[in-house]
Amino acid sequence: MEIRSVTLFCEPRLSAARTRAFFAAARTAFDHPVQTTRLATTPFPDWWPAGEDDGQTAVKLAQQWQTVGADYISVGPVLLRHRAEWVNKLPHILGAGGVLFASAEVVDQAGEIDPARAQQVAGIIQQASRLQANGFGNLYFTALANCAPGAPFFPVAYHGGGEPGFALALEAADLVVAAVAGANSLAEARQRLVEAVEWEAIMLTAAAEQLAQEHQIPFQGLDFSLAPFPTADKSLAGAMEALGLPWLGAPGSLFTAAFITEALGRANFRRAGFCGLMLPVLEDSVLAERAAQGRVGLSDLLSYAAVCGVGLDTVPLPGDVSQATLSGILLDVAALAARLNKPLTARLMPIPGLAAGDPVQFDFPYFADSRVMAAPEPGISGLLARAGKLSVNSIQ
Repeated sequence: MEIRSVTLFCEPRLSAARTRAFFAAARTAFDHPVQTTRLATTPFPDWWPAGEDDGQTAVKLAQQWQTVGADYISVGPVLLRHRAEWVNKLPHILGAGGVLFASAEVVDQAGEIDPARAQQVAGIIQQASRLQANGFGNLYFTALANCAPGAPFFPVAYHGGGEPGFALALEAADLVVAAVAGANSLAEARQRLVEAVEWEAIMLTAAAEQLAQEHQIPFQGLDFSLAPFPTADKSLAGAMEALGLPWLGAPGSLFTAAFITEALGRANFRRAGFCGLMLPVLEDSVLAERAAQGRVGLSDLLSYAAVCGVGLDTVPLPGDVSQATLSGILLDVAALAARLNKPLTARLMPIPGLAAGDPVQFDFPYFADSRVMAAPEPGISGLLARAGKLSVNSIQ
């Protein structure tokens, strides 16, 4: 297990000296390796400088925050309460300096869904896919559905305002792999996972509380979302198959997703963020292979999100996927989040020049090779494309 990120949540103008000292200490405060230190601000429409070039502002801010020790920075989301014009600033911000992340809300925490905003965000996904020739721009962007502040994984991370705090995002899929290996029953596998998570949480929390005391920045919790890494020993999909699936995507896959999530829910620790099952297609070597084989599709991933995880993440799509289809995908994620009252995201990655079934390869250590997944066309139209803001929570 490793710590994917120590994420500091703060207002955009936190003291440089205080931030630098915190990040320097955070890198060596834990027994597990800390891969990155990250900073997440309040939603940028609430503080973004007016009357300046957005691209230049983004680069300047990225440089400023890097000098105080932030490897990556999230400037937060455009929320539904913000004017639609703020969404159009996103392409000028995403990936600035190779470090800036942002997001946009399509359903808020009250369960209000805005199909018009979903359509606008779908257009941003298309634009972001063309920011770099390989479609990498959408790594820095996600759509949010019912996501509260304080989740330490990027791009969802943002601060709710007020005094700073920090949380840990964990790369812990190997805990599931180890719990399943050698277990004689589902009950034993579950108990082994609960014990492993709780043991790690005790050690991590003790170190985090010491860090919090030394720097007077409260520790907000752990996001044990069991994030994978693209090697077989850190594959969450591989652990699911080890429970007895012939392959992920076969009947029984939904049960395994619910089973692991329920086990994680039994563990006692201070929670932050999702604390669910994370199935990012390109970050999990086994999942990437099953997607390439056509054994896992968008509908499968949506069904797993309903019982477990964090939504759709690093999903490679055809470069010419229509705005209408992307809008429909976002509305499906929004409906799950609103109806089930759970936080979900959608980080969709159209790959320019590629069609469904074409190989996908990135020179990026966190991504495995895969193939472009199919995105059924045509997309939504009619009332779905014109509807105003509404809630689906009242539908019985």
